[in-house]
Amino acid sequence: MDETGALDEALQRLHESGPERLGRLTNHAPMAVEALAARGQARAVHRWLDLYAPRLEDFPSGVEPVTAANWPEALGDPRRAADWIGYFSHEVAERDWREVLAQWWPRLLPGMYGGSAHPVIRVGHAVRTLLAGESTAPRRAELAHGLGYWAARHHPVPGLAPLPGAGSATAALDAVTPISAREGGFPDRLGRIRGLPVWAADVTDPDAARRRLTELVRAATHRYATHGHGEPTMLVHAATAPNAVLRTLPALPRALWVPSLRAAWTASAAVTAMYASDAPVPFTPPGTFTAEEVVERALAHGDEHVIKLTDTALDTGDRPALAAALRAIDLSEPLS
Repeated sequence: MDETGALDEALQRLHESGPERLGRLTNHAPMAVEALAARGQARAVHRWLDLYAPRLEDFPSGVEPVTAANWPEALGDPRRAADWIGYFSHEVAERDWREVLAQWWPRLLPGMYGGSAHPVIRVGHAVRTLLAGESTAPRRAELAHGLGYWAARHHPVPGLAPLPGAGSATAALDAVTPISAREGGFPDRLGRIRGLPVWAADVTDPDAARRRLTELVRAATHRYATHGHGEPTMLVHAATAPNAVLRTLPALPRALWVPSLRAAWTASAAVTAMYASDAPVPFTPPGTFTAEEVVERALAHGDEHVIKLTDTALDTGDRPALAAALRAIDLSEPLS
């Protein structure tokens, strides 16, 4: 993890900005700079952020403070993003951040689909930083911003019918039926999902849940290489959302691991249903690349989703995962 101070400086810069822009698009910069720092590119963090900065918007105004008494009525209200971030900023300043996370994770987990799953991904990046190094004020504040964004965009998806599934994560993702009408944004498409294949529903042991979650992240990352052309940006989240959950498990009580697996599967399968192509396209990378070379290519490309998928691919660490990262570079528009 970054020992230069560049990540903390970048987070301080970013906490002057809101979690979204244009009323609906996510501010990806906190996640991307953490990924770059974690992959040995701390010296490039500010240079990348300077390129991304025109997309940032000022921190939003508050409506009414969120309290221990009124939080249920504020949950899922995007107008209350500043109020929620203020609430969690106070919480992580006064209490151990793990305690705050453990209290709120089961409350927020059912609504991880709001904000196109970006809030849970942001939390996953923040938790990794806290687990990997010193619990600095900017890093605790980043967790508060991520949790606050999640609470403001909290959006459950109830009533999904269980459909025939498969034994492996790869086969279960292949069993996902694409929605028939694939126009509109994430909320519109999410509302058209009526059922998803069953996978890992019989898991009750926390260690088994962690193994299955690892399997899911690997399968979704590999699948991007052959299916990412369906929607190169949004399909990234089929891998990065469950990986955010996987990264958070070590900071959570073991009793929360099984429900975390189930929520992560639903998110990955839902993104697959909304955006995956109807048929795979074979992809073979042009040559052999090391992990370091793939990171450098992702940084040179600059797109925030490319950087985050590359980061997840390195967690998986095998050749098909690196191929998926290279595929994202080929399919995505570079940051300019």
